[in-house]
This record gives sequence, C-alpha cells and structure tokens, in this order.
Amino acid sequence: MSAAIEIRVPDIGDFRDVPVVEIAVQPGDVLAADDTVIVLESDKATLDVPTPRAGRVVAVLVAEGDRVSEGTPVLTLEPAEAAAPAPAPAPAPAPAPAPAPAQGGERARPAAAVPPAPVPAPTPAAPAEPATPPPATEPGRPVYASPSVRAYARALGVAVAEVGGTGPKGRITRADIEAHVKARMTARVPAAQPQAGPALAGLPDWPEVDFAKFGPVERQPLGRIARISGPALARNALVIPHVCNFDKADVTELESFRRTLNAEAGPDDARITMLAFAVKAVVAALKAYPMFNASLDGGEVVLKRYWNIGVAADTPEGLVVPVVRAADSKGIREIAAEMAGLAAAARAGRLKPAEMQGATFTISSLGGIGGTGFTPIINAPEVAILGMTRAETQPLWDGAAFQPRLVQPLSLSWDHRVVDGVAAARFLAHVARTLGDFRRIAV
Repeated sequence: MSAAIEIRVPDIGDFRDVPVVEIAVQPGDVLAADDTVIVLESDKATLDVPTPRAGRVVAVLVAEGDRVSEGTPVLTLEPAEAAAPAPAPAPAPAPAPAPAPAQGGERARPAAAVPPAPVPAPTPAAPAEPATPPPATEPGRPVYASPSVRAYARALGVAVAEVGGTGPKGRITRADIEAHVKARMTARVPAAQPQAGPALAGLPDWPEVDFAKFGPVERQPLGRIARISGPALARNALVIPHVCNFDKADVTELESFRRTLNAEAGPDDARITMLAFAVKAVVAALKAYPMFNASLDGGEVVLKRYWNIGVAADTPEGLVVPVVRAADSKGIREIAAEMAGLAAAARAGRLKPAEMQGATFTISSLGGIGGTGFTPIINAPEVAILGMTRAETQPLWDGAAFQPRLVQPLSLSWDHRVVDGVAAARFLAHVARTLGDFRRIAV
C-alpha cells in the first residue's frame, strides 16, 4: 500500500469545475495504461480521463456529481510494478478461470470478487442486486459495464448507473442499455420543457401536446452533442444581439487554381478545399478589422493577437468545432491537411478537448449540401461567425456581356454590442475580395 500513487486529472484545456458524470472503476480493479477511470461532461464535450499507469485501484477519491479541474486527485493506484505479485494466481489451477477479462476488453476484478461468478449461467442472476437499485437510492453501489457498453450508453445519452444489469454479477450488457432506452421511450412522461432561466423570465410556458393523438409517433433520446451544446446555443441566441450580413464572392479563378493545385499534388498530399482558402481569407480580414478577432469581457473588449480559426465539422453525433491554431502562419495545403485530420478525429469521436478550444473566429460551411444562405449562431465568447453555402454558376455582367461565373455565397453573423453594420459590411467585403483575387493575400 505504501507504493500507491495518486492519479490526477490531466490537462483538459480551459475547462474548470467540470462535473464527474461516470465512475468507470472501483477499488480492486486492475487497470491497463490508458484505461478510462472517470468520465467528465463539459458544455462542449464528454471527456474520458484515462490512467497513465497500469496497476490496481486502491481507492476512488471522487464521486458522481463532484466537480474537478486539472490536477484534482481522482484515485490512488498501486502501480503494476508494486502489485506484481497479484497476477501470480493466474497460472495456478484453481483461480485459472478468474481472469475472464480477455473478452471485450473488460477489466479484471480482484480475487475476492471472483466467487460470486460460478460456471452455471443461472446462478449469477441472484447477486444482480448491486446494479439493480438506481444510484439515486444507493449511489455508492458499483456499476459493472465494459468500456464498449459504456461507450454505447453514452452514444444513446444513457447514464449506465441508471440501468439494471442482467449479466453475471449484475454486469450491464448492450441488451440492458437497449431495454432501458425502449422503456424510457414508451413511458408516458410530461412533455420536455426548456428550463426557464433568467433570460426566459416572463415567457409563456412551453406548450404540452399529446402528439400521439394526431398519429403515430416515435421517441428518440436527444443526441449527446445536442444535449451538451443545446443550452449554450440557446444562451448565445438569446443573449447576443445577432445581426447578419450577406455577400458573395466570384471564385471562378480561385476554383481553377484549386483544381490545378490538387492535380499537381502527390499521393500523400492533402486535398485542398475551398474552405482552406476561406480560412486564410478570414485571417487576412481579421488582421484588417481586429474588432472581429475579439471577445467582450464585462466593460472591456479583449483584442487577441493570435488567429485561431474554428471550423465546424459534421459528425454522426452532431456538429463539433475543431480549431486550426495559428492559421496565419500556415500554408493552404498545411491548413487543408490539418482540417482533414481534425474532421476525421471528430467523426471517430477522438477529438481532444484542447483541439476544440481557443478559437478567435469560427467558419460554418454547408459545403456541397446546398442552400443559398443562412444565419449561423455566434460561438460565444467570439463576436462573429462566417457562414458558407454551396457555390454555384451564375451569369455576371462584365461590362460588355453576361459571363458564367462561379459564385460563393457568404453570410456573417456579428455581435452588435462590439461591432456595427458598417464594419461588418467592410469585413465581409474584404473576405469576398480576397477569395475573388487570392493574390491579395500576399499584400
């Protein structure tokens, strides 16, 4: 026991006092390096906190609902070197069946916990009571679930501690998660209403409607990212006085240049998109109009002397915003490669908290999906956001005749507390001119 060490919350970026939503281990568990020990949920993402060392859990120092920051101790661990004698029973004849953790990545349990799991299948059902009571009744009860089942539960917006397990020793299975979701969807519950905080004071109550009275319905749990980002989006839409300007850029020559660059690219080079050019054009406009690269802090405006561009990325769970840092110092192909890597990590659910923080301005592009314009919500504490839809060929007058030109629609939502309409029009025109003649980027 004297060899036990403390495992602390690692660097999680700018997040502070983040609530613990899940404890993934209990005293006695044997962990491998990088196994998840607790799960945190901020207003932007769910964060898995891993153990950097292998070993046996001596004590868990936090509980669900506790708030933690970087450096907060979460458990004490007896390192694998100090706990080396523990694995010795594995080759012995009697305990040989105990190390069942080989299947599905489940963690091994201490020797004392092995007897309740005999070979006959029906017997383990009796001691299933530890997982059956909801945590609201007995919050100290351990929760048994493999990492894959926990990930599946998080994807469906289910807290594993609320699910009763039917597996050995009350272990929660994938079928238990699905049964819990079905029960919750079919249960007759009051219509969900938005929480009326100070900004909603005085508004009428949310309407309660029995939708099934008018036809067949199906209930689905709100996605994890939607649950996390929804309150922040509502806050931003209500608190920030949004105004939106629209413009368009003739990107005919830029598209030809883009195609040439991609044709000349090697097999390992990133494919350049119009969005990569937009990042550089935005940086040039932010340098020309620094009030758009700022944040409102009480009675002061914080002007940032760095240019980190957030680029909204679509994932199966919803939109996330990874950040291209120091975009002013990177070339087009480097930006394209970085955006491709961040988007791939976002779709796989592997974005790190630091990769979604520190943006000074955001671009939201609908790319080839369609549309002629939209009014994106500002990503506070930023003061503006650029929207892009699909470029299309339009007839433009060149002074002598109409010519077919590729036109890129642009929209800029901005915070009227910090900037005004004249500045916004000039900023957006600067972006459009740069995209129309990319040689301006060198000026």
